[in-house]
Amino acid sequence: MVTALELGVLVVAIALLLGSYRIIHAVRPFIVNAVVGLLALILAALFGYGVEITPIVLLIVAIGGLPGAILVALLAYLGIAFTPVVL
Repeated sequence: MVTALELGVLVVAIALLLGSYRIIHAVRPFIVNAVVGLLALILAALFGYGVEITPIVLLIVAIGGLPGAILVALLAYLGIAFTPVVL
């Protein structure tokens, strides 16, 4: 026989599953943008345009995608921001 506690746990589990699906569905474009942007920055580093990867850079690249990565690489190339630290 199914008790009220078991039904309650089942309802909570389904609610958590649906909530996590909505969160993952909303965050997925930012993850894709971040990966594409970081690949662009790594490619730029191979050609000699070094960019320091910081949380701010990741945020810009995650929101802006490839154009954000180009902007960050351009700013680093011009020496305005995001330049790598040389010891």
